[in-house]
Amino acid sequence: MKHFLLGAVALLAANGAAFAADLYQPSEPIPVAPQPVIVEQASGWYLRGDAGYSFNRSRGAWFFQGSNDTESDFTTSGLRNSFTLGGGVGYQVNNYLRTDVTLDYMFKGDFDGSTRGSCGVAGACTSTDIASMNALSLLANAYVDLGTYGSITPYVGGGLGGTYVKWGDLSNTSCSDANPGNCDPTQTHGGEGNWRFTYALMAGASVDLTCNLKADVGYRYRHVEGGRMFNYQANGGPGYDKGFDAHEGRVGLRYIFSGCEQPYMPPVDVPVAPVYK
Repeated sequence: MKHFLLGAVALLAANGAAFAADLYQPSEPIPVAPQPVIVEQASGWYLRGDAGYSFNRSRGAWFFQGSNDTESDFTTSGLRNSFTLGGGVGYQVNNYLRTDVTLDYMFKGDFDGSTRGSCGVAGACTSTDIASMNALSLLANAYVDLGTYGSITPYVGGGLGGTYVKWGDLSNTSCSDANPGNCDPTQTHGGEGNWRFTYALMAGASVDLTCNLKADVGYRYRHVEGGRMFNYQANGGPGYDKGFDAHEGRVGLRYIFSGCEQPYMPPVDVPVAPVYK
């Protein structure tokens, strides 16, 4: 009987240990969701420099002939192409919007024109008018970046401002239509300079060279209003140009001061799994 009781106790102890082992299950680690990397939007100040070539088109010219009661258009007027050089400062608002203020100088473009009418040597004469001009444009611009594809970001933009147009002296020689060698003495009209309203439209693309340096290749159209061109001289003038259009191909660089800032990653909170004893 004693042996039977001892065996029963041993059997119950073994079953209890097995039951306790079944109740205890090691806890599995709780999966931790990956924390998103918060990439700050590109923003900050930048400097730019540009060089270009401008295909210029004169919209015409006119002048007072004989007296201030008679207005005459130039029969022909042409403005030669010229180089441009400029720079500016801007701000990248976000990944899609930026603004800047630019100052661009247009180097000398030659003007060739002609007029028809009477002159001192004949009743039917044609004049040859030669001058030159340069211009300085101050524009406030805004651009929309259309997304980045690899390292290339296309954009469109527009600008408003003013252009100071400075005309050189105009040389005027009138010769007989019947005898082109029979000419009046050449007259020189003093050139004028003034500010004109200007607007511009742009399109192009920037290319990432480094984290804070971009190359910029683009096209710009500038519309410059007309203004005073030359002064009165020898019963002719003053004269006015009707403005000009400039179609420019441009290349440049933009240096972004905050372009190399690293994205910000918040610290990861790792939950501690409970321990069962």
